[in-house]
Amino acid sequence: MADIHIVQEHSLTPEKSRQAAQLVADKMAEEYDLACVWDGDVLRFERSGVEGTLTLAETRAEMRLKLGFLFSAFAAKIEAKVAENMHKVFGGKTSV
Repeated sequence: MADIHIVQEHSLTPEKSRQAAQLVADKMAEEYDLACVWDGDVLRFERSGVEGTLTLAETRAEMRLKLGFLFSAFAAKIEAKVAENMHKVFGGKTSV
């Protein structure tokens, strides 16, 4: 299994950061066939072999992914795509 952790700083309002998180989730759902559901300020998503969260805070968005055995082989590619997507929608500096 592989774990991915990405932190994206932002200066968005709570409403705008939630919209940005939804854009990230929609893109991931499309590319990786994930089911997504909001739980307060945490967006939870999963599918067979992948589970994770996107947690919103006042000035940052934090993505945590757990990849099962089959997806582990693509961890670097998945991490790069998700980090790039988060950077585009949230702006600012990304920490991986």
